[in-house]
Amino acid sequence: MIEPHAPAPPGAPPHWTGPARLPVRPGTGRFLVLVCVFVCAACGLVYELELVAFASYLIGDSVTQSSVVLSVMVFAMGIGSLAAKRLRWHAAVGFGAIEIALALVGGCSAMTLYAVFAWTGGWGGMWADGPRFLLVAFSLAIGLLIGAEVPLLMELIQRIRRQDAGGAVADLFAADYVGALVGGLAFPFLLLPFLGQLTGALVTGMVNVVAGGALVLGLFRRDLSRRARWTLLLVGLTVLGVLASAAALTGDFDRAARHAVYGEDVRVAVRTGVQEVVLAGGTHGRPLDLFLDGRLRAGGRDARRYHEALVHPALSGGAHARVLILGGGDGMAAREALDERGVRRVDVVEIDPGLVRLARHDPGLAAANGHAYDDPRVHVATADAFDWLRGAPPAAYDAVIADLPDPGITAGAKLYSQEFYGLARRVLAPGGRLVVHAGAVTSRPRVFWTVAATLRAAGFATSAYRVLGHDSGFAAGPDRSAAGASRAPHDWGFLLAAPAPAAPPPLRLDRDAPRTLTQTGLTADAVAARRTRIPGLPASTLVHPRY
Repeated sequence: MIEPHAPAPPGAPPHWTGPARLPVRPGTGRFLVLVCVFVCAACGLVYELELVAFASYLIGDSVTQSSVVLSVMVFAMGIGSLAAKRLRWHAAVGFGAIEIALALVGGCSAMTLYAVFAWTGGWGGMWADGPRFLLVAFSLAIGLLIGAEVPLLMELIQRIRRQDAGGAVADLFAADYVGALVGGLAFPFLLLPFLGQLTGALVTGMVNVVAGGALVLGLFRRDLSRRARWTLLLVGLTVLGVLASAAALTGDFDRAARHAVYGEDVRVAVRTGVQEVVLAGGTHGRPLDLFLDGRLRAGGRDARRYHEALVHPALSGGAHARVLILGGGDGMAAREALDERGVRRVDVVEIDPGLVRLARHDPGLAAANGHAYDDPRVHVATADAFDWLRGAPPAAYDAVIADLPDPGITAGAKLYSQEFYGLARRVLAPGGRLVVHAGAVTSRPRVFWTVAATLRAAGFATSAYRVLGHDSGFAAGPDRSAAGASRAPHDWGFLLAAPAPAAPPPLRLDRDAPRTLTQTGLTADAVAARRTRIPGLPASTLVHPRY
């Protein structure tokens, strides 16, 4: 496919094919190759970050998923670099083919992963392992193609003008690393906010195929046979057309996938800058489902049951005039607190102002929280709960309610740490109580009792209890749950804590008639929770998370 060149000079390597016949001066040609290295490196890192983001978003446990994606990709880059040694005799056409393949695979990876997730019922059941293998397969394929770029680009640079290997490597890696920096910054600050994950990946693929095609068909076109030039051009244009068409259809695709995941009653779907918030139903008599980053956080009659179990045991049996809610931006925990007689002030610390706006103004969500944010006793602070506690006044609250993401979600692990509970203990008034949602007791007892051990290490005495739920989807745990999930009973585990040396706080209900909880049921569920106890677990800390 490559036309013959002049004989190799003395001392040239065995695969030497002669200097490139460029349409520009060698210095300009070398600069253009380094520009292509820069662009391709930026695209490669965007593909990498996009896989990490999708893995963390769709599967959960961001540390594990990031480690899997990055380690597989780096391994594959080494294998790809070794495999590309055989293509050095055809460096130009090989590089063009690799960039086309990389643009197609990397550009379509996000849409493919989301499609599999949306139309196979999530990552559970019979698909529990299949989509994860697909994620690894994309990481492997993209890594192989990125790794194959380096030796081919080195060959192209050397064919423009021979130089010592150290200098060539330094130039190549400098352009590569600077491009990676630009790609790494462009992903969170440009592509995600303005284009989103799907369109961002597709646009990156288009940039990738244009950059690779321009270098090979423009700068090195004289090194290619007529057949090779036309083949690369037609295939490249086809891939470019596929990516552009997919980008034009992302709106329709996103709506169809959202309905497949959340059901047909989706009314609101926004990315707030902190998380994706989806509201389904909540009007015309339909039950409201609230999804945060794909996890059903409130749904059906279990939404009230969960929040009653979270709030009322902590506010019963003692002073509760001043209440602090950490998280709970949906307003449902505030609704329950306001329903207790004697509550004078409720402070809500929520990191996502977009969720609070919806809780104030969306008719379905505002009705679900009883228009709690219209009550003058409720005050909202937009802040990370950990950081806010560090500056909070001591002994300021009678009760602290931690309505936070599940401890199995890595991003929230610090909110279940010994340090966090130490800060929460500091803001409690004498005789105050802290309640924590600690995950499912039945299915994840080790996580639940690790939270209990962490509370004890922070100076609390604890009482464990659980509440059974029955609606589909709204289950405790870090995994995403879809509206069509199993209807098998599940539970939420809670820990009611009081600063030591006080005895563990009693579990009782002062309300005359809670809608879903009874004292008898609460006592029985506390006994059931204690039966699952796992002794001897270590506490979770910031430097050694245990979840």
